[in-house]
Amino acid sequence: MHRSDISSSRAGSHRKALDQRTRQQQHRTATAPAASVNMCSRNIKISVVLFLVLIPIFTALPHNHNLSKRSNFFDLECKGIFNKTMFFRLDRICEDCYQLFRETSIHRLCKKDCFDSKWFGECLKVLLIPEEEVSNLQHFLRVVNGSPISFNMTPGQT
Repeated sequence: MHRSDISSSRAGSHRKALDQRTRQQQHRTATAPAASVNMCSRNIKISVVLFLVLIPIFTALPHNHNLSKRSNFFDLECKGIFNKTMFFRLDRICEDCYQLFRETSIHRLCKKDCFDSKWFGECLKVLLIPEEEVSNLQHFLRVVNGSPISFNMTPGQT
């Protein structure tokens, strides 16, 4: 081969390599926006799915429910022992009484003096709480209130 043939052969192979690199670059730049749009769309879809899955989970979790009940214990000036189960049951009586009458003053009066008021006893009556349950509630009141109860509702009374 002559020298001119070798140089033209090299030039041809360089051109082919250069053309191939140019085509690859053009292909990358042409597909890059589509790939980035697809990637962005995919990320948005994943975010929406996660959002839709996590929202019900977070709403189902207790939101410091114990803390709010405990602070309510002190707000009512209860001087006994905070027992979550007992306090929640007593509080539930007042909540149910409120739901029955939809009167905020009844709700407030029922909880007055840490559930040690005639209103709490009245709520027990209107809610038709069974006598054995009233007996349990009296025990709960002694624990939570720290003193004998005086809401005028004995187990034999209806």
